[in-house]
Amino acid sequence: MSVLIVHESMFGNTHEVAEAIAGGLRLGRAPDDGVRVVRVDEAPAELGDDVELLLVGGPTHALGMTRPNTRADAVRQGGAPASAGVREWIEQLAPRADLPVVTFDTRVHVRLLPGSAAGAATRALRHRGFARAERGETFWVEGTPGPVAPGELARARQWGVELAARVSHGVS
Repeated sequence: MSVLIVHESMFGNTHEVAEAIAGGLRLGRAPDDGVRVVRVDEAPAELGDDVELLLVGGPTHALGMTRPNTRADAVRQGGAPASAGVREWIEQLAPRADLPVVTFDTRVHVRLLPGSAAGAATRALRHRGFARAERGETFWVEGTPGPVAPGELARARQWGVELAARVSHGVS
């Protein structure tokens, strides 16, 4: 199984979640297991045939994926600068209709607040030609800079275990 986890993270929360998911995917596997976690600015524009599952994650900003202005606002709040995000990466990504893709996001838990980076990314990926893209999980953070809410990293790890089982059984 070769899994690529591409993520965008301004405050480190989505990165922590991506690593926890990777940890779940790696349980019971050899150290060189084919699970890679890559920041969006280092992600390839073309995915090789060796990638059997793509996970795409990012923070929810202004009810969806980040934009240049929301990333600039995050930097003003102490986040790491980023010239591009998941939205821009998807726009230049070479499509693979056969590739299973699952999205995830992080967001602040505000009652009745709509919107999701994972949902927006799923729609963008389908539009780009990834017919098997599906929305995955949302992981909660406490406030814009975080930290990740208690129990969420364990939940992300467990989700990684579940994804590994899906891939190993060909149910992706």
